[in-house]
Amino acid sequence: MPLLYLPLLAASLLTVDGQQFRDLNHNGRLDPYEDWRLSPAERTRDLMARMTLEEKAGTMIHGTVPLATGGKQLDGAAAAALIGKKHLNTLITRQSGDAAALAAANNTLQASAERTRLGIPVTVSTDPRNQFQHTVGQSVAAGSFSAWPDPLGMAAINDPALTARFGDIVRQEYLAVGIRQALSPQADLATDPRWSRVAGTFGEDAAIAGRQVQAYIQGVQNGADGVRAGSVVAVVKHWAGYGAAKDGWDSHNPYGKHMTFPSANFAYHLKPFDGAFAAKVGAVMPTYSMPDGEVTVEGVTLERVGGAFNQPLIDGLLRRNRGFDGVVLSDWAVTSDCAEDCAEGIPKGANPFAYFAKWGTPWGVEQLSPRARMVKAVRAGVDQFGGTEASELLVEAVNAGELGVEDLNRAASRILLQKFQQGLFEAPFVDEQQAAARVNTPAAQQQALDAQRRSLVLLQNKDRILPLAGGKRVYLHGVDAKVAQRYGMRVVDAPELADVAIMRVAAPSQMLHPNYIFGAMTHEGSLEFGDDNADYAAIKRIAAKVPTIVTIYLDRPAVLTNIVDKAAAVVANFGVSDIALLDVLTGRSAPQGKLPIELPSSDAAAAAQRSDLPHDSVKPLFPFGHGLSY
Repeated sequence: MPLLYLPLLAASLLTVDGQQFRDLNHNGRLDPYEDWRLSPAERTRDLMARMTLEEKAGTMIHGTVPLATGGKQLDGAAAAALIGKKHLNTLITRQSGDAAALAAANNTLQASAERTRLGIPVTVSTDPRNQFQHTVGQSVAAGSFSAWPDPLGMAAINDPALTARFGDIVRQEYLAVGIRQALSPQADLATDPRWSRVAGTFGEDAAIAGRQVQAYIQGVQNGADGVRAGSVVAVVKHWAGYGAAKDGWDSHNPYGKHMTFPSANFAYHLKPFDGAFAAKVGAVMPTYSMPDGEVTVEGVTLERVGGAFNQPLIDGLLRRNRGFDGVVLSDWAVTSDCAEDCAEGIPKGANPFAYFAKWGTPWGVEQLSPRARMVKAVRAGVDQFGGTEASELLVEAVNAGELGVEDLNRAASRILLQKFQQGLFEAPFVDEQQAAARVNTPAAQQQALDAQRRSLVLLQNKDRILPLAGGKRVYLHGVDAKVAQRYGMRVVDAPELADVAIMRVAAPSQMLHPNYIFGAMTHEGSLEFGDDNADYAAIKRIAAKVPTIVTIYLDRPAVLTNIVDKAAAVVANFGVSDIALLDVLTGRSAPQGKLPIELPSSDAAAAAQRSDLPHDSVKPLFPFGHGLSY
């Protein structure tokens, strides 16, 4: 394996048999773990034999890239301390700067890693970056990256070959800036329409979701053979049942900690993960949620604790029943306390970002100490802990006899093996000068734009108002006038002067628990457009004066009962640019998408449906699979 892009190195290069190798431990000789001619398994065994207990514990921690004030630049000194003193070698980046800044940050992290005793490179991970919707702790703004429809939109297209290309573009863009692990895809099923994380799923149908999950992972991991050279490790989430959210609440929050299966349909929520295993996914993230009652499937009864602590869920259903031997990465802050500000709410009007240090998700094991939670999770089958930097707790657990060294060996080996399989030890650095040119290329832009067009779902088209003919006088709400003018539209400044109005609105939501740390950022509550909704007020005002086309961004299903009687045409979108939208509205492209979720007729219907069943609300306004065309 030739050494790839290498700037000035702290690790010197060794030449053996005419080949070059990196002297990672600075001892002047070629050791087996430095020898890329050996298998990843051989190299892992050699490296593990050289590691201290503290270094193994650090490998089992998935920390966060520290950012300086403002959140745009790496805090190099803090990062060096995590890598050099805490022995962490996996870090999530939430940096939202441009590609060159991300590439520079990666190289700084890798330079710090080179200066450590064994020179173990850092795996940089990220939440999804290539979609329109973003929520802190769940995804990152696209920024420099190509912008595709949300996964829900990819399900509306339902073309696995396209999703595989999308995954491959994600892979290429991540590698360009040094990101080696994708905390995606979501294989969760959106079976409760009120849930706040619907947009990140591939909908509510297990067969569609499974095919999409498989295709995405094959793209991200560079083929169907598992983690290998050129792979970005995919972390499929959240094993399992997260979408069966009790009352629609999300389990980032203490009031939403439960998943529920009133129809005993837990097995259905396992099916999309079969696509991940068929693609030989590298890692699995367990759900935060805990069952609200007895759940038994495949002869296994789940424990009533969160997924990371649930031995029947991980060691039983995942490891034994499915033979999964990759990395199990916990979701964030599962070992942290959910103390007063987390459990009871922060002061009214306070900034929730200032309280993240007090946020925890130890559902079902709140009575245990953080160390005891780590012990229980490792025994359940967790290899790595997200959202903490407390590697010392694992060391203390071994010294106290609560865990064996073999437990840490097993977990750390799985993590290090994937670094070797990827070739990360040979090529941890990236070319900062080329990063921007390799992200959001013209070809990627065009494919993303085409996906945006194809994902649009035409829900209603009264009197065939669409496609729009040229030369129309249009009134715009949320659409760029300059873009509209490129389509021959004459933009007017009052609806009564227009032939037609085009409006962008978002699915309704409320922050019903704004004093909770994550509740303040969660789209929850009613799916109906109420009189207090600004978008609805605008629709009523404008549609009363001119035929109106409404496109609604569905990050959750919306109740459109009082929209369809006012709008001439209704188009569902899952993240779309003005260009892609107007291409479809003017007929340059025809709408192709089909609803991957049903749209209920009312809040009452949404509440009456069962959280664990797909498309089961009574008389939905728009059923699953609905979609018109021209």
